[in-house]
Amino acid sequence: MESVGSIIMYVVIALAIVIFSILAVTTRKILRAATYLLFSLFATAAIYFQLDYEFLGAVQIAVYAGGIVVLFVFSILLTSHPGDNSEKLASKSKTIGLIGAAAMFIVAAWSLLSRCEMLVSRPEMSNPDMQKVGEALMGTAHYQYLLPFEAVSVLLLACIIGGVVIARKR
Repeated sequence: MESVGSIIMYVVIALAIVIFSILAVTTRKILRAATYLLFSLFATAAIYFQLDYEFLGAVQIAVYAGGIVVLFVFSILLTSHPGDNSEKLASKSKTIGLIGAAAMFIVAAWSLLSRCEMLVSRPEMSNPDMQKVGEALMGTAHYQYLLPFEAVSVLLLACIIGGVVIARKR
């Protein structure tokens, strides 16, 4: 049975994720939105560490909180003025956004509730060793991720080149 302290810690971290995620998408200052995204990613890493997935927590901090947010900040600084406010959304856009958010909430709730038997009896999980993680990430067999990894690296390279091209036009 889990201790009360770990449950309270989970609730605090989950609330931080929800609050910073909402702040990231509702603020009108774009650099502030990137900062709130960074806090949300750090809180997600805290969830991984609480679940004893040290490798995933470290990857979350190094890759997402470290690399991706820095890339976002560079893109923001190269393409706009960081103190600028984004334009206010028209009410038509808000309505479509709320409908989309409600639809995604319904899909997420359905997918969670349709797997309730997994919530009652969890299968035993163990931390894989680095050999298995490396083979899964860099392998080419079924359920291995070399091709998506390379596709994401090409996408990030295209984003960097696009940011430099946009910055040079100024």
